[in-house]
Amino acid sequence: MRVLITGCAGFIGFHTALKLLERGETVVGLDNLNDYYSPRLKGDRLKLLMDKPGFNFTRADLTDRNAVSKLFARAKFDVVCHLAAQAGVRFSLENPYVYIDSNVMGTTVIFEAAKESGLKHLVYASSSSVYGKTAASVFQEDARLDWPISLYAATKKSTELIAHAYYHLFGIQSTGLRYFTVYGPWGRPDMFAFLLAQAIHDGTTVKVFNKGLMHRDFTYIDDIVAGTVAALDKPLGYEVLNLGGAKTTLLNDFIALIEAGMGKPAKKKYLPLQKGDVLKTAADVSKVKKLLGWKPQVSLEEGIAQFCVWFKQYYPTFKKAGDYR
Repeated sequence: MRVLITGCAGFIGFHTALKLLERGETVVGLDNLNDYYSPRLKGDRLKLLMDKPGFNFTRADLTDRNAVSKLFARAKFDVVCHLAAQAGVRFSLENPYVYIDSNVMGTTVIFEAAKESGLKHLVYASSSSVYGKTAASVFQEDARLDWPISLYAATKKSTELIAHAYYHLFGIQSTGLRYFTVYGPWGRPDMFAFLLAQAIHDGTTVKVFNKGLMHRDFTYIDDIVAGTVAALDKPLGYEVLNLGGAKTTLLNDFIALIEAGMGKPAKKKYLPLQKGDVLKTAADVSKVKKLLGWKPQVSLEEGIAQFCVWFKQYYPTFKKAGDYR
């Protein structure tokens, strides 16, 4: 296949590109390399991709309609893996416009370019955040989701609605993947696993919200990539699927595992629950298992061990460079 991956220098995009290149696909990566978090980390991921045969990179912003349209016309993609987005619940409280630009307008630009080029299969990233404060003990894809509690969640639900409109009107098949708290090597430095490991390494204090009394369905990056690639391989019409670890873990227990992996305890500052945060996420993965034959394989203990090994190797060089926002 000839695959476009938007957000190829991002956490999930980078790992997905590596997997596709390993099995011999041609991958075109698109990224604007913005500075929401360390451009150095994105650059280090991108360097690894640039060394792989079959990879080509285009630097452009999703909202640049002309650049995206020309890329689609020139490259003749078989499938698109649209992972580029403005991430983060808390940052959406500070800078709402970038979420509309990147997540809503950017997704529209990608679907419009797909329509113009005749492409009929697209996989895109949604988020477990769309479930909000649902009272359900386990989150199922057919739940009614009319009350998002963050702008980030609202924009990710919007991408699902945009995808449905393009399927209904133009026959573009798309699978939206609701990712549940992804962690692992090369993870984002604004996410809790990295922040916690960084605080332990540096001897600084990490913020722990709601006294750590939140439950999350943590999902290892290799499982996320396996599910994403499975969706790329099998068009399903219009579908939205959960990709989660199928096991909820108390945040305090997650902290204890990373402390063990890093070899010492963290200094913690307990704070109230933040606006936009939810107390629990829990993925029902029965639908994705039925449709794609996917289920999570990596235990939390194994995944955190792998993350800590990577972190201890990579972070000292990263910190020394002076760019570890």
